[in-house]
Amino acid sequence: MKVIVDVMLKPEILDPQGQAIARALPRLGFSGVSGVRQGKRFEIELAGPADEAALADVRKMAETLLANTVIEDYAVRVEE
Repeated sequence: MKVIVDVMLKPEILDPQGQAIARALPRLGFSGVSGVRQGKRFEIELAGPADEAALADVRKMAETLLANTVIEDYAVRVEE
């Protein structure tokens, strides 16, 4: 089973990489974009089912290693 962890900067944290992307898009011919936020995606393959215990472990992984919870939020979801 595959579990996805998406990590994004909290809304109140400045995102210089996202701002750089947003500034580059018009130069590349893309219009209509008012903002960009950059994040990270982790795909975790579980050996067993994605039950509550396994998802609790993945959340613990996110809190201790994958995300800096001072400045980042994370979301865990199961990919079917």
